[in-house]
Amino acid sequence: MEVKIEESWKNVLAEEFEKPYFVKLTAFVREEYQTQTIYPPAKLIFSAFEKCPFDDVKVVILGQDPYHGEGQANGLCFSVADGITTPPSLRNVFKEIKEDLGKPVPKSGNLERWAEQGVFLLNATLTVRAKTPGSHQKKGWEEFTDAVIKKISEEKEGIVFMLWGKYAQDKGNVIDTAKHLVLKDAHPSPMAKGYGGKKHFSQVNEYLKSKGLKEIDW
Repeated sequence: MEVKIEESWKNVLAEEFEKPYFVKLTAFVREEYQTQTIYPPAKLIFSAFEKCPFDDVKVVILGQDPYHGEGQANGLCFSVADGITTPPSLRNVFKEIKEDLGKPVPKSGNLERWAEQGVFLLNATLTVRAKTPGSHQKKGWEEFTDAVIKKISEEKEGIVFMLWGKYAQDKGNVIDTAKHLVLKDAHPSPMAKGYGGKKHFSQVNEYLKSKGLKEIDW
């Protein structure tokens, strides 16, 4: 599995791809795709990077694992392919956007339109076995995505990080809060409690506007 990744990310992460853990991870993932049913489809593993080049990143949302049901995962956290029922967590996010900004809930849970506006939708783990949540955790993906977050924090300024739930918040410990805006909330899963009501989506747009950047059409 050759790493096919968008050019600006390739430059930023070049050293990471050479590290022993990533070489080992690549071998593991390649073997899994050859012998198991793995999501997302191989060509979409780095979709978050393809849809939102490093130079265009304005907002970062962190997820944990790709969806493990057939046809769901499309390489962007919280997002599902067109025609797939919107998962409960994403329904809650859409509901919050409606309450915050008055926008109607979209019919599709495909968040590519966010990615194309500079919202980087990164899962901590980029692959998963069908119907087996967490099956590709602790294989090297977390180390890679930690490095990605660190690069964004170090090399960019004025990024908004939206960290939902303890897992994302712990992963965000490397973020330099002196030069970025970090917005924390509970996880939007119905099983978690306390998500929403903080008007974070309008806060993101106000912050971007204050930096002279185009607001996100959520």
